[in-house]
Amino acid sequence: MNPIILPNCKAIFLGFFKLGLLGFGGVLPLARYMIVEEKKWISADEFTNLLGICQILPGGNIINMSLAIGLQFQGIKGAISAIIGLFFAPTVIVVLIYQFYLQFQNIIWVQHFILGLAASAAGLLIATGLKMLKPIIRNNLTIITLALTFILIVGGKLPLLVTLLLLLTVNLCIIRMKKNQYGID
Repeated sequence: MNPIILPNCKAIFLGFFKLGLLGFGGVLPLARYMIVEEKKWISADEFTNLLGICQILPGGNIINMSLAIGLQFQGIKGAISAIIGLFFAPTVIVVLIYQFYLQFQNIIWVQHFILGLAASAAGLLIATGLKMLKPIIRNNLTIITLALTFILIVGGKLPLLVTLLLLLTVNLCIIRMKKNQYGID
């Protein structure tokens, strides 16, 4: 097992600055790599659990995650370092790119370029999802939850909050049935 490295405010700022600078089309794939594999700030299981919490909170999941990681290691200063690092470069870049896009959006190669970027972002998201499945796919409850999530969101077109509440209910019922089956209180 790799040791967890405790970052200072400068490391937190630079880490999230890098995420903000390089995370085009979504930061999540790069965030997992940087936080878990490169910097070793938290384990893969902790990342998956933290992401689960961050996704059900209001706001962007990577914003919530940067705040949580900053708070965990350096308190309020760490949270502020993480947020400023995460937002600084993208804010400048988005303003510049959007101005470029407004000028050239009707050119066919620009349209194809944008479509290519969208496809790349989708591929990165799928790859990260598969990496995140590795540590949690070990039990049947996870597989049932994944299948139900897909059915409820894709098939049933239910909103995320409704899906989460239904999944929580199903999971709690299954856990309770298992406890009753084995006589555990």
